[in-house]
Formats: sequence, structure tokens, C-alpha cells
Amino acid sequence: MPSPLVRTKLYVPRGRHVVVPRSRLTDHLTREWPPRLTLVAGPAGFGKTTLVAAWAGASGRPVAWVSLEESEQQPASFWTYVVTALDTAVPGVGAGVLPLLQAPHPPMESVLATLLNELEALPDGVDLVLDDYHLADGPAIAGDVAFLLEHLPPQVHLVMITRADPALPLARLRARGELVEVRAADLRFTVEEATAYLNDVVGLDLDDPEIAMLEGRTEGWIAALQLAALSLQGRDDAAHFIAGFAGDDRYVVDYLVEEVLGRQPDAVRRFLLDTSILDRLSASLCDAVTGAGNGKAMLESLERSNLFVIPLDDSRQWYRYHHLFADVLRAHLLEERPGEVAGLHRRAAESYAVSAEPVPAVRHALAAGDVELAADVMERSVIGMLRRRDEATVRGWVDAIPDEVVHRRPVLAVGFIGALMSRGEFQTVPTRLDELEQVLADPPADRVVLEEHELARVPGAMETYRAALSLVAGDPAGTVAHADLAIARAAPGDDLTVAAASALSGLASWAGGDLESAHRAYSLAVKGLERAGNIADVLGCSITLGDLRVTQGRLGDAKRTYEDALRLAEAHETDGPLRGEADMLVGLSQIALERNEIAAATDDLERVAALGEGLGLPQNPYRWRVARARLREAQGDLTGAVDLLDEAERVYVGDFSPDVCPVAARRARVLVALGRTDESLDWARGRELTADDDLSYVREFEHLTLARILLHQKDADGTARAAAYGLLDRLRVAAEKGGRTGTLIEVLALQALAVRSAPGRLDLRRALDTLERALRLAEPEGYVRTFVGEGALMADLLGALVRQDPSWRYPRRLLRAIEGATTGPRHQGLVDPLSARELDVLRLLATDLSGPAIAGELYLSLNTVRTHTKKVYAKLGVGGRRAAVTRARELGLL
Repeated sequence: MPSPLVRTKLYVPRGRHVVVPRSRLTDHLTREWPPRLTLVAGPAGFGKTTLVAAWAGASGRPVAWVSLEESEQQPASFWTYVVTALDTAVPGVGAGVLPLLQAPHPPMESVLATLLNELEALPDGVDLVLDDYHLADGPAIAGDVAFLLEHLPPQVHLVMITRADPALPLARLRARGELVEVRAADLRFTVEEATAYLNDVVGLDLDDPEIAMLEGRTEGWIAALQLAALSLQGRDDAAHFIAGFAGDDRYVVDYLVEEVLGRQPDAVRRFLLDTSILDRLSASLCDAVTGAGNGKAMLESLERSNLFVIPLDDSRQWYRYHHLFADVLRAHLLEERPGEVAGLHRRAAESYAVSAEPVPAVRHALAAGDVELAADVMERSVIGMLRRRDEATVRGWVDAIPDEVVHRRPVLAVGFIGALMSRGEFQTVPTRLDELEQVLADPPADRVVLEEHELARVPGAMETYRAALSLVAGDPAGTVAHADLAIARAAPGDDLTVAAASALSGLASWAGGDLESAHRAYSLAVKGLERAGNIADVLGCSITLGDLRVTQGRLGDAKRTYEDALRLAEAHETDGPLRGEADMLVGLSQIALERNEIAAATDDLERVAALGEGLGLPQNPYRWRVARARLREAQGDLTGAVDLLDEAERVYVGDFSPDVCPVAARRARVLVALGRTDESLDWARGRELTADDDLSYVREFEHLTLARILLHQKDADGTARAAAYGLLDRLRVAAEKGGRTGTLIEVLALQALAVRSAPGRLDLRRALDTLERALRLAEPEGYVRTFVGEGALMADLLGALVRQDPSWRYPRRLLRAIEGATTGPRHQGLVDPLSARELDVLRLLATDLSGPAIAGELYLSLNTVRTHTKKVYAKLGVGGRRAAVTRARELGLL
């Protein structure tokens, strides 16, 4: 699981009970239909956050708020907070996005496409507020934010609060009328607002000339006015004080903060300076840093005194200082007590470490200059963080600790190697492994090991990483050799190392086409993961085990694999379904579909939709769409299948597993069935596929797809068909040798069709013998769709087999299935019948659902629903929704 989020970043900041009304600005922000972007930009202390929080509280729309920090410059962290904020505001939004963000290298194009599709399906609006955006803005974020902004659906409104203009096309948005701006000049208090604040809110009872002078000296800068008000409380010489300072921005603040600090009791002043090092304040954390034990009372007193303390939650457990106030406090702390700063940071680090918050603990330890303390915290947490898939944070630590410190700490060193591997940064890993090997063989006198049980797992982990390096380098033999060593060197009870090494060995065998060895290795991995309690990873491996059995033609075994994994997951449910259950249902749907159990396949996929993509593993979003596309194809909706495969490509997430059934190849097959052979040929050329290629298991599905394309290619001399048959014959030999019976069945079926359809070579006997062999292999496992999907020519051959052997029920069953697929369930009475997807849309048009709601119900984008709706209208010969429903009822379609 990923690192826990700081939930206080997702709260709308709480305003004070008494504030100055700023209707001139809130009216400017309020629109009957919000713009694409509202930009609230200005220096610190101008009330940007306060203004937007007040506006958001009165807007009546759901508000997704994110208070950003510099740590959100990492895309995975930034978008996880954004999506979680949206889900908090509108439950369910982002369910398909968060799994993608948990991959080691989140596919941002897929992340954004999925997020935009989910936002487009929202029936109502939502405001997304990014506070302190300047802290996260940078090359890693800007491009994706610009893409999101460009494609935002109209019901979603983005608000940015920032000190600096973001790297966005503001001029273009301004020209389009899609940008509302609030700048520093707008944010400054007018004389009227200054009067309301100083006299009505603070109760200073200043006269008009004094207020005008103070407003003029501060130029309406809110932070300066607040500080001035604090300094003026209790004074008898207001006019003299107001005349005593001059200057702008930081000079005014420095002066006023000194006045404020100088008038605080020593205990309060010391508390402010001591705790200024903290990004967030709680009573216990303040007590740990100050050692005074009065944190709760002090925070409550500071809030009552309006000393720039902002509550971060409703229960007043967490606070922060106003950023500008904190900056000045830190400057005073460094100036007055420079020798104490390191100690304050050290105590903060120790407090965070005790409360198991390693990230702020490391940050404060490094700020204290205590590298050893930082390394201690890292060492105790690094393995757990890697298991939670928080590799990005660990990767950031790699550059923060000197190499000589890491070399003395083998547990930390192997954790850093794991982070680098997971991020795909392999360059320094071999050297690090060699150095670590030397440290284990000849331990230095100052070696540090905090937990001996973690040291015991280092040798096995090292060999696991060497196995992964070999796999990346295309050395399957080296992968297996190092995986075997990892298993041999694993510490007793280190089930995760055994599981990881076994899985890597299985990957090497899988990529080489040795599916039985791959299955044995993955089965061993599953046992280790189950003992370790990593049920989600068990489900991940079960996907592979099922896929392997399907390729081997063992549909019954594949089904049992998915069912056993599903029962295991259900047995471990505590607060609802586990992640991965959806993936098992997708696998089961594909077995049911191959056996032509359309209702069962549909039910499985509807259960996946009900669970939501958030309960799938990272690959589930694309696998689910592929499964639905295959179902649509079986129902005769080829265009709908292509649409779903296009979506699947957009959300595709890869991993170490070989991509043996590329989505693009599946799409090329459907295009062939649609008669768009030229487009399929373009795909094959783009993949540099030819009938004479050297064959490999990894590209077997693509070469089978090429054979299909060649069989459908129109040429006068039959060259393409001959090339297809030659390719199929070589694929047959390879599949036989590799025990890939599922592939062999498809190859034999295509070969039978190739022989039967060849002009001038109507060798019926040869075609029937080839098809009979395919059927004898397929019958025990219940294959249907592999044959039914081939249409009329296959029906011709099956009919011949039925006549040849009337007692053989299997070809008769397949023939009936083809006839059922050809006639369909009902004649629609239309020249151009509605597709299955168009019928789905039509049924929902007859309800009260809006367009976005229909899109959400069908898990389509709103644009796709509009396209289908237009086709429905055209085929029914109507011009609108009501007429379409009426006409459909006349035809008996509803």
C-alpha cells in the first residue's frame, strides 16, 4: 500500500469567526458558469487563501482542496493528492486513477485520460482548489497540469492560489475568456476594508486620518495591517506609532514582527521561535520541540490572539503558522539563537520518528545536520516503505546521505538499491551491489546494523536484484541463476525474497515461452506471498497463473486458479473487498466468454464495474476494457469493441511481465473483422512484422494477428495467403514444441480456413483433417468462441464435419453457436440495425438520466455517448431524444 496521505492537506482552511466582508472580490469570483481557471496570484500575506476559502464555503458546490508543499513536485505525490481531494469532495471520482498512480512509473497520459473521463461523467460541478501551487510547480508537473486544464470538462473549475504565475498558457486562456484573475492590486485592502478590519474586527477605534495613513503606509497589504493591529493593541500613542514606520513589503513586516514579538511575554516569544521550524503544529509535537509541556494551551492562546496561527482541521488538533509569519520567525531564530536551531530540529526528528512518521523525521534530522540520526530513521523504515511502494520517497533519500554513511549500513544500502531498481535507475546498481558484497564479506569496524533480522535478508535480496538486472538485460539464464541463488541465500522465514526470486525466474521462463516452468515458479511465489500475508500480490500472481493456463489450453485449470484466488481474497476481507478481486472476475469473464457463456461473462464484468476500478490492481483498468471489448465483439458490436480497445491503450500500464497480447494487436484483429484491412496492415508495418520473421513467444500473438491480416488481404495471385499459411505452419511447430495448446488450437483453426479458402486449391479433406485436430484439442476444455468468431467459412467446415460424423456432438454445438451469432436475438426492423452499444445507450435514453449520467452508467466518455446517440437518432430517423424513445417503442426495441 502507498504511504499514508497527510489528510490535513485536504481540508478547506478554517476562517476566523469574524472576517472583513469582501463582496467586491467574491462577486468577481462567482460566475453562473465558472471559467476554466481562476488564478489568485500575489505575494505572501495578501489574504489569497482566506479569500478563496470564504468564497468556496459560500459557493454551494463541492470543493476539492489541496494545500500543496514542495514534496508534491513529484508527479505521483501531486496527482495522488489531487485525485484524493476530488474523491473526498465527490466520492467515487478517481477510483480508476489511484491504482495507476501506485505503479513505480505512473503512466501520466493514462492517468490524466482516465481522470478526465471520470470528471466528464460527473452530473454536477466541482471546484478543484490548488493552494500554494508555486511550491509544486515545475517541469515535472507543469505539462500535465496544462494538459488537464486544456481538456477539463465544463462542469469542473480549477482554482490556483499562488505567489508566482504558473507555467500555463495564461494569454490563450485570457483571450478565450476562460480565465478569471485576482491579483495583488485586487487583494489589497481598500480604505473601507481597512477600517472594517481595524475598528470592527480588532476594535482599535482609530480615526479616519490614522486609518488612511496606516493603509497608505502598508499599501493595503493585509499581513502588514494585521501585524500593525497587533502592535497597536493597548497603545495610547497610535498616531505616533503609525508615523514611525515606512517602507514596503518585507521591511514593513520585519519591523512589525519585531514589534509584535517584542511585546509578547518571554514564554510566548520563545514558543513562537522554537516552533517556527515546524511545517505543522500539534500539542504533542510542540511539547517535544520546546520541552515545556504547554503546547495545547499555547496553541489555543495564539489562535485566540490572532497570532497568525491557522487551524488545519475541525477538531483543532493541527495548526500551521501563516507562511510569511513563519519565515520571519525563522529568520529571528537564526539571528538570535543560531546555536539552538540544530537541537530544535533534532528533537522534532526524534518526535516524528517515535510516531512512525519517517519522512518529516528525516527532513528535520537533515536540517539538524545529524546525518547519522537521519540514516537511523531511514534504515528502520526503508524496507517497510518499499513494501508500501513508496519508492519515490526512498529514492529522494539516496542523494541526501553521503555514500560513506550508506556503505557502513548494509540494510540501508540494500533498501536504496531497491528504490533505484523500482524507479528503473539501473546504472549505479551493479557497483552498489559489488560494494555491498564486500561489506558483507569483510565488515568494517564501524558497521551499523540496527535490526539483525533485516541484515539476515540482505544476501537474498541482493541476488534478487541481480536477477532483476539480468532480466532487464535480456539474460534469462542469468535471471534464473541469480533467482536460484536468492532462494538459497534467503533467511529462514523470508518468504518475500523467495516469492520475488521465484516470480523473476518465472518471468524469464515466461518470456522464453517455457510456460510450464513459469507456472511452477509463480506457484512457488504465490505460496511465499500467502505465507507473508501479501494477499494483493497473491492475486497479482494469480493473474499470471491464469493467463499461462489459458495459453496452454487449460481453461478449466485457469478458471480454478481465478476462483481459488477469489475465495482467498474473500476470506481475508475486513472492511470490504480487497484490491485484486476485480482482476479475478475479469479473468473468469474471459473463460466464460471463450465457452460462449455470454450471460456469465457479462455478469462478471458488471460485478467488476460495481466494485470500481479502485479495487483492481494497476493493470486492471486496461484488462477490464479489453475483456469488455471482446464481449462487445462477441455480441456483434465491432465498433464498440474498437472504442473500448482505444480506451484500453490509453490506460495501459506495463510491468516486468512480457506483453504477450498487446492491446494494439487485438485492435488490429477487430479492424480486420470490420473490413479495415489497410489500417491493420499499417499497424503491422509500424511493428515491423513480416511473415519471414524469426519467431519468439513474446511476439507470437502479433504474428498470429499478422497471419489473420494476410488471410484477409485481397491479392490476385494468392501471395498473401501463401505467406500466411507458411507463417501459420511455423507458428504451429513452435506452439507444439512449447506446449502452448491454446495457441495451437487457434493456429490450426486458421490453417483450416486458409486451406479451404485458397482459390483453386479447394482441398476440403486437408482442411477438415486440420480442423478436426483443433476440435479434438479444444473439446475437453469447452472452446467455442475461437471457432464461432470465424463466421461463415468456419460454419461451412463444421457442417462438413457434422455430415461426416453425425454422432460427434461438439461440431454440431459449434455450428449452432455460429448460427445463433449470425441471426442474433431479434430482428430490429431497421435497414441499419443498432449495435449492442447503441442499444445500451437507447435504453438509458428512455430513463431520466442526463448525458453525463449515462456516460457514467456505461463507463464511457461523454463524447463517446454523444457519438452513439447521434447514430441512434440517424438509424431511427428521428431528431431528438423523445422521438427516439417513441420510435424505439414502436419497433419493440424497448
